[in-house]
Amino acid sequence: MWRNYITVGLRALAKNRAYSAINIVGLALGLATCVLILLYVRYETSYDAWLPDADRVFQVQTHYAATPSGGEEMHLQMSGIVVGRTLRKDYPQQVEKLVWVRSFGPIVIQDGQASKIENLRSVDDNLFDIFKVPFVHGSPETALPDSHSITLSESEARRRFGDANPMGRTLTLVENTGPVDYKITGVFKDWPKNSSFSANAVARMDLDTQFADRVSQLTSWTNQQGWNFVKLRSPNDAGLIYSQMPAWEKRNIPDLPSEGRKDNPGDFQDYRLANIRDVHLGQAQDGSITPGNDHLTVLTFAIIALLVLGMACVNFTNLATARASQRAREVALRKVLGASRRQLIMQFLAESILVAAIAMLVALAAVELLLPAFSAFLRADIELHYFGAGGILLPVVVLVLLVGLMAGLYPAFYLSRFEPAKILKANKSSADAQGSGHLRNALVIAQFAVSIGLIICTGIIYAQTVYARTADAGYRRDGLLQIGNLGYRGVEKRDALVVEQIRRVPGVEAAARSQIAVDPGGNSVSSVYREGSTDSVDLGSYAVEYGFFRAMGMNIVAGRDFSEAQSRDDTTTPVPSDPGFPAIARALAQRGANVVITEEASRRLGFRSPQAAIGARLRTELLPSEYGLVPITVVGVVQDARFRSIRDPLQPIVYTAQRDLFSDLLVRFSGSPSLVREAVERVWKRVIPQVPFEGRFADDIVREQYDQEAARGQLFAAFAVLAVVIGCLGLFGLAAFTAERRTKEIGIRKVLGARTRDIVRLLVWQFSRPVLIANLIAWPVAWWLMRSWLNGFDVRIALTPVPFLLAGLLALVIAIVTVAGHAYRVARTSPVIALRYE
Repeated sequence: MWRNYITVGLRALAKNRAYSAINIVGLALGLATCVLILLYVRYETSYDAWLPDADRVFQVQTHYAATPSGGEEMHLQMSGIVVGRTLRKDYPQQVEKLVWVRSFGPIVIQDGQASKIENLRSVDDNLFDIFKVPFVHGSPETALPDSHSITLSESEARRRFGDANPMGRTLTLVENTGPVDYKITGVFKDWPKNSSFSANAVARMDLDTQFADRVSQLTSWTNQQGWNFVKLRSPNDAGLIYSQMPAWEKRNIPDLPSEGRKDNPGDFQDYRLANIRDVHLGQAQDGSITPGNDHLTVLTFAIIALLVLGMACVNFTNLATARASQRAREVALRKVLGASRRQLIMQFLAESILVAAIAMLVALAAVELLLPAFSAFLRADIELHYFGAGGILLPVVVLVLLVGLMAGLYPAFYLSRFEPAKILKANKSSADAQGSGHLRNALVIAQFAVSIGLIICTGIIYAQTVYARTADAGYRRDGLLQIGNLGYRGVEKRDALVVEQIRRVPGVEAAARSQIAVDPGGNSVSSVYREGSTDSVDLGSYAVEYGFFRAMGMNIVAGRDFSEAQSRDDTTTPVPSDPGFPAIARALAQRGANVVITEEASRRLGFRSPQAAIGARLRTELLPSEYGLVPITVVGVVQDARFRSIRDPLQPIVYTAQRDLFSDLLVRFSGSPSLVREAVERVWKRVIPQVPFEGRFADDIVREQYDQEAARGQLFAAFAVLAVVIGCLGLFGLAAFTAERRTKEIGIRKVLGARTRDIVRLLVWQFSRPVLIANLIAWPVAWWLMRSWLNGFDVRIALTPVPFLLAGLLALVIAIVTVAGHAYRVARTSPVIALRYE
């Protein structure tokens, strides 16, 4: 029986090659899209599942609520050193292992040559007791035995030592304490890409030595410079600890005295234990080790893939019902010869599953070809396996059956209900099929609603990305070179010299160092008080060098810039470990300092205008808490600058001036960017040859900030193109069959005087009407989705009717072009040929 069904199905496909090609290509496109996105979804949800004991590994995260004083809501994967240490002390029965990790970027000296290791992690204990990655040389248990040991990834070891065994070799790291030798004690396999942790090297360091010049950070609850990873004895211990977290915070987090009132960091911050498998798609994405994602994005792509596949199924259903008249006599004859309706249904379902199977073979071939590019585009490591634990053979078989059933179920019941007595009457075999065609119209409307919605989303995402990259950031992006790698111990005194030398480079207009730059990795916030008030305002606090605003291209809107002639402008202090620090700090706390604030800071502080803020006396936390609040005077107001992504709220900032302890150098130039960069790099290598040069143009940095949005827009564009192609395939097939079935009608119309353009207009309108109706469905849905997406940006484009009208018009034009050829060909047919059919 099944053999007969397959034979009949193959004959039906061979008899109607155009119909078969449209169905197979449409289904293949939908299935290929579905398989690719399902592989992507599985990859995104597989993060850290490879890790042994993953259910017992947790990350300690810090969540900040918005504060009345202006502090922004933040969800950090990072937490302070004291947080982990206190957890281990208070829960010794639950915490099996604790390791604090920070991202570290020291100079690495090997055979006298200076370089850097990307993704070098500094730890205070053996990280591999928690993350048990495979080792090429050594083992997780013997890795990092002491505070002067380092392990390398397999690729980093090969890059530095070739095929030689690096075990026992030495690398010199230039830390804040100076050059320190580290012995290589292991080589681990490269960290899997589907991991929320990554490292090319892991070095064990003594935290008390590392933070000897800033010991307050060892006990600070408000300072997050790294990540705490905890391995619990049981997964259930996380629930116990979390249930006691409010009491634990209240018991351990001390108050911060602030002149007449007490602030407690625990009032607006909360600590949570996030299982390592939930980190990648979790709520906390700020301060992540590897770029994260969110459940909504993954779900959105999964839904779109299913919609595209559904559109392909709709094509099958539409074309099958449209061709019903061509198979009416076949159904009637089978019933006369004794076939039951159940057998006919089984036959048509078998044909549908056969088409789905052929389409799946084509789809899998396309997936094999597209997967490398798709994986590279997503910067992922997506693999396709048919067998084994991660094999897709079973899901593919299930998908074929589901698609075959979904696409063929309605046509099977529809075709099998024909009555032999009516069908076998004269000429009935070529008469119109039963039904009004309302279902086909509804399905076409649904198809184009999806297509129009995706076109709208693509246009809005593209427009927002372009706006984000080109919007006024408050500083001049063009002609700005940003250089990192400042402040290394042993060469930090040459930072000022390299700035002076760079200022003399032809084409360089200004150069200045700063603690903040474009796309800063960290965030510094201080409480600022107006004179006579005990209510604070949380503002960003960053030190800059004289000439910083000119180098950034930022305008002073009120008051003046910092001046080296004004001694009160200078807030330079040595590091707290310096013997001279206490005396200098006390002098600064007594005399106070001048500051420049941003326009947003002046508004947050309650001033009616920037000019009204000039001369205002404030107090803030420029020094460690034991020195109290430092009196400051506003001498200038500078325009707001958006250093971070426009997804983040604009930070109000208080700028102070100092002469050292900076992280970035900003160079304003004119002329050829490449020539200026080469000249600046030559100066750098001449003055600081021990430190690798890392210079990037501000335009490039900003462009990289929105790579995620750009990638999302490209994926939506690809989905939109697929949806339109699939919709047009179905429309093309429907137009062909409809035009063929209306041959007699068109002949009569032409005999009665209808012109060719009248016939074309009639047929085109038949298929244009569903597209117009589809707009009424797509527009409100797309508006709701895009409004929610745009609300994730602090600054965004206006949601105007333009993209909606353009998308609707584009879909209408595509539909008209698709059916116009059939309409014109049929309209030009001689009425003699059409009526001879009778």
